[in-house]
Amino acid sequence: MQLRVTEGSITTRVLANLQRNVARSAKIQEHLSSGKQINRPSDSPTGTVSSMQLRGESRVNEQYSRNADDGLGWLDTVDNTLTQSLTQLNRARDLAIQSQSGTSTQQSREALAVEIDNIRQSLIGSANTTYLGRPVFGGTTTGNAAYDSSGNYLGDNGEVLRTVGSNAQVRVAEVGPNVFGTGPDQLFAVLEGLSASLRSNDVTALRDGQDKLGDASALIKQTLSDVGARYNRVENMRETALDRLVTLKSQISDVEDIDLPQTIMEMQLQETAYQAALSATAKVIQPSLLDYLR
Repeated sequence: MQLRVTEGSITTRVLANLQRNVARSAKIQEHLSSGKQINRPSDSPTGTVSSMQLRGESRVNEQYSRNADDGLGWLDTVDNTLTQSLTQLNRARDLAIQSQSGTSTQQSREALAVEIDNIRQSLIGSANTTYLGRPVFGGTTTGNAAYDSSGNYLGDNGEVLRTVGSNAQVRVAEVGPNVFGTGPDQLFAVLEGLSASLRSNDVTALRDGQDKLGDASALIKQTLSDVGARYNRVENMRETALDRLVTLKSQISDVEDIDLPQTIMEMQLQETAYQAALSATAKVIQPSLLDYLR
């Protein structure tokens, strides 16, 4: 039994094949214009899943990097403030030693007391240093100051933390009493007592105040060392997050982006195939209506 091949069936089949060629050309053209080989999930289901996972991890590391930048800002502010405070504290110690010279007069001691009062007020101002509107020595307080004008602590004992890596949190602020002391050994109270001792010429109190200033200086130096260590850790974690971001972007590109030379070659081959198909179709479907009328 012989099958009859009609002109209609040939035409239908040829047009379907041409349409498939056009669809393949359109898809390659879409890849070229977008630069992506995945424009919709159906292009590559497995590639889409991998891309989503990689992009999710990339967003996490971008957040780690932003947290680290913020943490470095806090720690840098604390470090600069404590360094300046230490300079002023050393000046106060020098004044206390100077006051104990045998040639000091009531007038000179009054001048030294006034300077120490100014140092005290300046240090209270330093203790109220803020970063982005929040006091860096106030714990987690929502107020805009850690100490009042009399040197009383207004903050709390909460810790300001920043997540800079997987299961890695770093404290980026300080609690005032841990830096400036508490009770009679508080730096501001010591300076106030030192000023009063100068005016009353109480040598015993002056020596006691000088010793307490030495303890306060040691506490600030210890805090500075700890802040420096945390700064280095945050900076290292930031570099780790940025390095990971570079790797992730490369992996995302491998999954999503096209191979440009290969895609151009595929486009040229597809155009050649399409032109060949058109030429073959023209030879196969030659009869026209005039041929039937003859």
